[in-house]
Amino acid sequence: MTQTGERFKIGCQGWNYSDWITGPADETIFYPAGTKPAAMLGLYSRVFSTVEVDSSFYAIPSQSTIENWYNKAPAEFTFSLKLLQEITHKLDLNESSYELLESFCERSRSLKEKLGVVLIQLPPQFSATRQNAQNLRSFLGRLPRDIRFSVEFRNREWFVDWTFEQLRKSETALCYVEGGWVPREMMFAAIKENTSDFTYTRFMGERDLSDFSRVVRPQDENLAIWKSNLDRLAGSSNFVYFSNFYEGFAPSGTMKLMRLFEQETVDLSTLEDQRSLF
Repeated sequence: MTQTGERFKIGCQGWNYSDWITGPADETIFYPAGTKPAAMLGLYSRVFSTVEVDSSFYAIPSQSTIENWYNKAPAEFTFSLKLLQEITHKLDLNESSYELLESFCERSRSLKEKLGVVLIQLPPQFSATRQNAQNLRSFLGRLPRDIRFSVEFRNREWFVDWTFEQLRKSETALCYVEGGWVPREMMFAAIKENTSDFTYTRFMGERDLSDFSRVVRPQDENLAIWKSNLDRLAGSSNFVYFSNFYEGFAPSGTMKLMRLFEQETVDLSTLEDQRSLF
């Protein structure tokens, strides 16, 4: 593994997908046939070192859920959590969201050393108005420093010096995204801004798929372009997550990027022998 590759923790956006058990011809494509949902995290964590949790976007995970994740994942594994959508999409980061932020952070701390990053995903309609700018600046000032945060803007109006300066002040990472909201060239230009000592990148895709059992749109060329830009990241830790919508099957893109960084990947056939352990 190269020194550059060691700085990257690469995983999927979620692990609990029944489509990952069998493909169109009933062949095993990730999880062994018959794998139960309760066993998926244990198997997933044998292949990847990190995961982005989507369920925390809809509700703060219960204490028992957090403890279950912590206990099932091996040492060095990390969970990145999406911040509650009520904070980002309904309250627009205003003062009414602060109590929810505190509750979310308190629960997240239960992951201890396995907590990666908390992603603050803002909707496209969160435009760069004066009020939203005030909300963002105040919200960033409320973020606890013992937790790493990244902000995903889905509106290109925010890609300006003022925003980068606010992120630096709060030691918050700008989230880099392969998606349809912000031009790729604008994303790549923002890499040099270096707003924190870690980075966060997400590979999204058109939400026009319903079957996540196979690759339907290979993105090898796109991945090569991104890899050359990710090489420029100055972060000591760099978190990267793939959506099923990127290629149709998230483990594929994840493993491709791992190989581009010369990281070792697991032979999925070995999971067949491990299923009975979970």
